[in-house]
Amino acid sequence: MGDAGFNRSLRQPPVMIDPDDLPDPPMLAREQDVSEYDDVEVNPTDTHRDDLDDFLAEGAWADAIEEWAADADLDEAEYEIARDLGLFQEFDFFWDSFAQRVGYHTPGIPEDWKERGLHPDLDSWSQVSAINAELATLGRIIADELHEYVDWEDDYDAPDDLPDF
Repeated sequence: MGDAGFNRSLRQPPVMIDPDDLPDPPMLAREQDVSEYDDVEVNPTDTHRDDLDDFLAEGAWADAIEEWAADADLDEAEYEIARDLGLFQEFDFFWDSFAQRVGYHTPGIPEDWKERGLHPDLDSWSQVSAINAELATLGRIIADELHEYVDWEDDYDAPDDLPDF
């Protein structure tokens, strides 16, 4: 029948993440030019990546992973695929001084995953879609959590019509 008829409600129970065995937080990509990301207009010299790295280590990463895992629509196998592929370490976070928020880039499994044979347990588009969707959700949760740590904001009021990441 293929992926089109796959009913996610018939899936295995959601992933349970051991708090003592969290994936390592990403080392933020200082060499990555954030202007290369879609929908981002950021001063590349003012990304505060060192500060954000510190915040991740101080607990933002663990808190966000815990919040995400409580509602993540991934089963254990999909979580392990994402972990095995190192996708958690490929997140990038940066300060968007124009919007006064933490911006982020979410990793994902590419469209040519099957041709590339990325992972022996990755065998359906429903898995790819679930992993990519949940990584996008995790990116938003982490960015929101990191924003709670930020104390360098100035008095600038961001416009109401900024796009969501």
